[in-house]
Amino acid sequence: MKKYLPMFLLFTSFSLCFAQKNYVDQPQLETSAVADSLVIPDRIYLSIQLNEADSKNKKSVEELERTLEATLKTLNLDTEKDLSLLDLTSNFKNYLLKGQNVLKSKVYTLLVRDAVSAGKVMAELENAGISNVGIERVEYSKAEELIASLKSKAVQKTRRNAEQLVRPLNQKLGKALYILDANSFSGALQGKASGIQLRGTNAYATKTIEPIFTEFQKIKFESHVKVIYALD
Repeated sequence: MKKYLPMFLLFTSFSLCFAQKNYVDQPQLETSAVADSLVIPDRIYLSIQLNEADSKNKKSVEELERTLEATLKTLNLDTEKDLSLLDLTSNFKNYLLKGQNVLKSKVYTLLVRDAVSAGKVMAELENAGISNVGIERVEYSKAEELIASLKSKAVQKTRRNAEQLVRPLNQKLGKALYILDANSFSGALQGKASGIQLRGTNAYATKTIEPIFTEFQKIKFESHVKVIYALD
C-alpha cells in the first residue's frame, strides 16, 4: 500500500487545485450582509445567597431556606422546577484554626420570566430578611430559532444587494458559489437591571419595597454572512 501513497496524494492535490482554479476563474461577485434583531429576555436568573453571617448568626441556613421557600410560594413560583442549589460553603477551616463558630452559606439560582417578577421576588425576599440577591444572567429562550431566521434573512439580503449591483451592468446573477457564516452570535446581557437591584441593602427591613415596573435592556442578536455569486 505504501508505494501507491505518493500517487494518491498527487492525484488528490491535482484535483483540489483544479477545482480551486475552476472556481476562481469564473466571473463572480462577492457581497456580505448583516441581519439583526433586539429581543426582550424571557429567562432571568437570580442569584440568592443565604448566609448565616448576614443575620449575625441569629438564623441558621436551614431557617433561611424555609423562609426562602415560603416567600417564593407566596409569589406562586415553582420552587421544585425553577429553584436550584448552586453552591454550599462554610468557614470550617477558620473554625479549626481560631475556634470560631462554623458559619454556613448556600447560593441558590432562581429562574423567573420577566423583569416585573424579578423585582417582586427581590422586594419580598428583602422584606423577609434575605437581601443578598442579584441578577446572575438573562437569556432568550428562542435564541437558536432566532439565529437561524437571521441567517436566512442575511443570505436573502446578499442576493438583493448582488442583484442591485449587477443591474447597471446588464448581467445576470448566477448561483451561489460560496457561502460563509462569518459570525453569528447573541450579545448575551450580563449584569443588573436598573431600578430593581437590591444587593447589599438592609437585611432587616420591615417595609415592603415596591419594584419598579420596567423591562430589561434588550438582547441584540446578529448574523453575518458572505456569499460569492457567479455572474452569467
